[in-house]
Amino acid sequence: MNGDGARSVLDLFHGARLTPTQRRIAHCLVEHSGKAAYFSAAEVADLAGVSQPSVTRFAMALGYEGYPALRRRLRDLTGDDSAEVPAAGGNAMQLAVRAEAEHLARLHDQLARLDDVERAARLLNESRPLPVLGLRAAAPLAGYFGYFAAKVHPDVRVLDTGGTPLLDRLDQARAAGAGAMLAVVLPRYPRESLDAIAEAKRMGYAVVAITDSAVSPVADHTDVVLPAAVGTQLVFDLHTGPMAMAMVLLQAMCDAAPEPAQRRLEEFEATAARRHIFTA
Repeated sequence: MNGDGARSVLDLFHGARLTPTQRRIAHCLVEHSGKAAYFSAAEVADLAGVSQPSVTRFAMALGYEGYPALRRRLRDLTGDDSAEVPAAGGNAMQLAVRAEAEHLARLHDQLARLDDVERAARLLNESRPLPVLGLRAAAPLAGYFGYFAAKVHPDVRVLDTGGTPLLDRLDQARAAGAGAMLAVVLPRYPRESLDAIAEAKRMGYAVVAITDSAVSPVADHTDVVLPAAVGTQLVFDLHTGPMAMAMVLLQAMCDAAPEPAQRRLEEFEATAARRHIFTA
């Protein structure tokens, strides 16, 4: 299904109060939006890692009599009554990479509307300092974003370790003038990340989140959600989509304040040349 179709499936869950298990089911249907209308309840349960009765309860929570009624609605949204397309051939590694390409294609369609990205960029540009939260699996991506963001933002603070010092660092950044925070929250959604976001909101932060789905657990507790699917076909998740989203966001930050960004980049290049930091 194209990006519009995926957004149509996502609209089914808009405003619904879903349990964590139901969020997993919703995420599964969005991720497999091109084929979801042809899945049985048992297949959805298997893909989402939940029980079959949970799929039935999920459909009823959305106001349908059961999963068959929800599946009919999904078919209406696809506008396609054809049989399911057989899976393309290839080994497990090729299929995992192909799935990543499909995720990026959906991200491409999603970025036809840049309202959320541009709003997020404005919030983060205006924050001095700028905390960037990323724990466990999200820590490398937070560091990656922070490394490049520091070249165009005067004070980036990467928060990639948990424990009580994490909240101390949020307090310190807020006292120094921080008004917004970027949070990278990826499956399996560390509880400490969610707790830190809740505490940041109580402190008065605006929170921008890069996460894997618009129905991830962080979605209801942030000001702007920038979803980008992760790959789940290998032993460990592939984060190609969230990394691309992080760089898109950083580009939007540069576009929103081009003169300061260019000036800081030129200053960095001059310093790098003087110190012989790079060989090429």
